[in-house]
Amino acid sequence: MPVPPPLLYPPFNIVRLSHVEYQVTDLANSRSFYVDTLGLQISDETDSVLYLRAMEERGHHCIVLHQANEAKVSVLGFKVFDDSDLDKAERYFKEQGLPVEWIDKPYMGRTLKTRDPDGIPLEFYALMDRLPSLHQQYKLYNGVKPLRIDHANMFSANVDASVSFYNNLGFRTTEYTEDNDTQKVWAAWMHRKGGVHDIAFTNGRGPRLHHTAFWVPTPLNIIDLLDLMSTTGWVDSIERGPGRHGISNAFFLYVLDPDGHRIEIYCSDYQTVDPDHEPIKWDLTDPQRQTLWGAAAPRSWFENGSFFDSAIVEEPVLKAQPIIAP
Repeated sequence: MPVPPPLLYPPFNIVRLSHVEYQVTDLANSRSFYVDTLGLQISDETDSVLYLRAMEERGHHCIVLHQANEAKVSVLGFKVFDDSDLDKAERYFKEQGLPVEWIDKPYMGRTLKTRDPDGIPLEFYALMDRLPSLHQQYKLYNGVKPLRIDHANMFSANVDASVSFYNNLGFRTTEYTEDNDTQKVWAAWMHRKGGVHDIAFTNGRGPRLHHTAFWVPTPLNIIDLLDLMSTTGWVDSIERGPGRHGISNAFFLYVLDPDGHRIEIYCSDYQTVDPDHEPIKWDLTDPQRQTLWGAAAPRSWFENGSFFDSAIVEEPVLKAQPIIAP
C-alpha cells in the first residue's frame, strides 16, 4: 500500500528526536566506547548513570547510559515546540487509549511518558537544561567527532501500521521500500526536523531498536574511527561499512557497543523541509537500496536488535526478505 499523505497540522508539534536511554551491563566499558572511542562529551556522571551529548548540542544530553543487569533500551525521547504541546500530547495519547504519566527526569522540565501502540516507550518534553556551546571548542573533538544525534531506526512487526501511527503525529515519509508481491511497505524513513529521518522502521521482529545514529562532519571522520577502533581493541565491534546508502544517500558505518546496541555513524543526507516533498519509492530487491555501491548487508544487520524495556516482541506480518550478504 502507498505511504499516507503527510499530516501538516498534527495534534501537537514535535521538533525532533532528542535522546535515547540505554541500559548497559558494564558502565565503565560503555564509557570507554561512547566517550573515549566515539567522542561523545560527558555532561554528568555518577556510579550508575552517564549523561552524554555531542559537539553541536546545547541540550544536556542525547544519550543516557544506566548501569543494569540486562542490556535494554529504556526510552526514546522527543522534544516538542513548547509546553502547551505537552498538554496536547497528553490529550492525544489518552484519546488513542495509550498510557500517559507525568514524570520527573533529571535535567528536564515537565515530561510526559507514554508508549506507542507497539509498546515502544516514549517521552516528550519542551525544556532541557542548556549547556555552553562546545561547537568551536576544537580541542575537545576526538573519536569520530560526533556533532549531533540524528535518528533512531526500529524493527517493526507491521511497518504499515507504524508509519500510519507516526504519520498522524506529523512525521513525514521521505523514502520507503515496498514489497512488490504484497504491495506492503517493508521499511520507511520519516522526519520532523528536515533531514531524511528522525525515525525509521524496518520489517522484522519488533518492536526492537535497530540503531541510533550520530551525524559527523565528513566521511573522513568515519575512516578515522575505523583506524582508531581497529587499533584499540574494538575491531570486532565493526559490523557494517563504510559505505553509502542508496536510501538517504548517507555515508555510513555501523558499530556495536559492548552490549551489542547498534550505533550508526552518518553524514551527507539531504534536505527535506518542503511540505510537498515527495517520498522516494524503492524496490525491496534493488541491491542499491541498501548500499549504492551494490554491497549487501550482513544477516546480523537484519536480525539483531536491542529490546525495549517491557515491550512484547512479535514476529513480522510481512515475510518478504531483502538481499542478504552470504
